[in-house]
Amino acid sequence: MKTDRTDVCPAWAPPLLAIQFLTRVPIPGVARLSEDAVRVGLGRAAAWFPLVGALVGLITAGVVVLVDQWWPRAVAVIVALIVEARLTGAFHEDAVADFCDGAGGGRDPEHTRQIMKDSRIGSYGALGLLLAVGLRASLMYSLGSAIDTAIAIVAAATVGRLIAVAAMFITPTVAGTGGLGSSVTTTLRPRDFALALVTALPGVLPFAVTAPLQLLGGLIVLVLFLVWFRALVVRLVGGSTGDCLGFAAYVGQLILLMAAAT
Repeated sequence: MKTDRTDVCPAWAPPLLAIQFLTRVPIPGVARLSEDAVRVGLGRAAAWFPLVGALVGLITAGVVVLVDQWWPRAVAVIVALIVEARLTGAFHEDAVADFCDGAGGGRDPEHTRQIMKDSRIGSYGALGLLLAVGLRASLMYSLGSAIDTAIAIVAAATVGRLIAVAAMFITPTVAGTGGLGSSVTTTLRPRDFALALVTALPGVLPFAVTAPLQLLGGLIVLVLFLVWFRALVVRLVGGSTGDCLGFAAYVGQLILLMAAAT
């Protein structure tokens, strides 16, 4: 009898796979899953990405608030970004560099994908990463009180991962690229995207209460970004890859932080 692929992965696995995929936190039990269970589970795990993003943002925000008690805000922001980079393995920052290199230097979709797979960072990637991290640090520095800053950081981290899930849902996958692009988008169901919207609520609700107009403005810009981004990656790359999705997540964070800073 043929096994239903929906029964391959246990119900407890997707949230844990989401934590393992987006962070460097060791998760006991996941290693015992079969290869097929992990492949199916990653598709389900996308629904939990926003909640994992909120947890990452909570740690980053906590470091800002704590360090801000003794040192200037600029120091607190840099320390928080260092802690976050260690927590996530600079996962999205690496994607930003790869995407910028590919988009800036690719002659056609195949050449663009080859550049993005190269572990070396070129001038486009170095400059793109420097500007992206610099902009994020500047925005975090300018957000006002420590509490307002913390709320905005958590919301941005949540929305950034939600934007990655949305990009998975609306953008075709490039076959044979491996990684997040092919592992997740081929199995992302409408119910998984709907659940992602639900798991984003804990990280976004405090910001919605304290800054509803900024949230509304940010969401409008994010929708426009998704429309533009889908057209861009289809034209330049041929569809979504893991680096494309990581870039989208980072830009999503920047857009919401920019909205919060207005």
